[in-house]
Amino acid sequence: MVTIAPLIAASLSEFLEGNSHRERIAAASSPYSDRACSAEETFRRIEPCLAAHGITRLGRLTGLDKIGIPVWQAVSPNAHSIVINNGKGITDLDAKVSAAMEALERTVAGAPAVKTVTTSRRQLMAEGHDADPLPSLIAKGQADIADDEDIAWAEGYDLIAGRKAWIPFNAVTLDRTIRNPRFWQSSDGLASGNVLAEAILHGLLERIERDAEVLWDISEPKLRMGACIDPACFADPVLDELIMKITAAGLTLRLFDITSNIGIPVIVALLGPGKIAQARRIRYLDVTIGSGAHPSPVRAAIRAVTEAAQSRLTFISGARDDIRPENFTRELPDSIRRCFDAIPKTVVGLNAILPDGAEALLHFTVDRLRQAGITSAIALSLGHASLPFAVAKLAVPQLENPAGDRKRRFGYRAISKTLQLL
Repeated sequence: MVTIAPLIAASLSEFLEGNSHRERIAAASSPYSDRACSAEETFRRIEPCLAAHGITRLGRLTGLDKIGIPVWQAVSPNAHSIVINNGKGITDLDAKVSAAMEALERTVAGAPAVKTVTTSRRQLMAEGHDADPLPSLIAKGQADIADDEDIAWAEGYDLIAGRKAWIPFNAVTLDRTIRNPRFWQSSDGLASGNVLAEAILHGLLERIERDAEVLWDISEPKLRMGACIDPACFADPVLDELIMKITAAGLTLRLFDITSNIGIPVIVALLGPGKIAQARRIRYLDVTIGSGAHPSPVRAAIRAVTEAAQSRLTFISGARDDIRPENFTRELPDSIRRCFDAIPKTVVGLNAILPDGAEALLHFTVDRLRQAGITSAIALSLGHASLPFAVAKLAVPQLENPAGDRKRRFGYRAISKTLQLL
């Protein structure tokens, strides 16, 4: 029997401080970034870590497409998940750093520097600890974690409850060399940053984004089409420039505001051929989808558009090792094609005034989750304290997960919405 020291309640700020490296970082100043430092400074700090984490090459993909939105890739030949990691951004350096950071976070997640205890949930609860077995993440064909089953547990921090919480260690790792894993192997909710607050914020935003995508996907076609918005509503020069590049390349863009009841803006971008309405046959790879979530609607839209451009280059380069061969030959589903028939509408109120900095935005996002009735959002720091960057994994059990090899496809939010549509 393993006995764990009693919990000491800590605030979110204390948790972030206690799990961050001590190197002083000069703050960045950009209305399009909540990072703790500039892209130049970030790359200076992480470059010495690349080789040690198995990253052998950074390559610029931008020129393979006619759009010109910056996209880079990072290559990790011996990775435990995927070998090719892509990154996008407003500038060339942003995209380069994005690719490198994605490769680093996946490497860290393949062998997390996390202390574990082997015990049962019943024992943890008896000692006064919170312990969530995360049944929503159990892999297809696997049994749920029994209350009296001894497994490895890792200690995280529940951002909403404001206390420590334990989750199964194998639910946070990303190691696809494991045969028949107990938990779904996914990078969903995995993120990195210069400091832990950054990593947790972006992991949390990704979970909110995925949840909103699922809820939008199961909506009635009329509601899906009605979410189409005019990019001009954002009145943002950077977004306008991205749209101009897409238009000059002869492509068609549709933006959809799929924000859920959580209230954190989520935007989806669909990028396709210029004359998609007249085309007889559209391949699956002719249309790419990007999505983004951020307290700033403009930032969410920029993320969605740049991710759609990144997805195009993923297909064009043909290097990503998780693309199935049939994706290059199968036709585009009608449900996606019909989205280009949506008529963009004009909306107002897309210029939000928000707090500055990752930690302030994290508090803001956690408050939105709490107000929406979400009762648990568990963050786990995966990287060693000596690293000049942070990696976090977020588990938010009540939010929906993207499609995957899980025992349970949908959760309460999706099932409840489906019943409302009957």
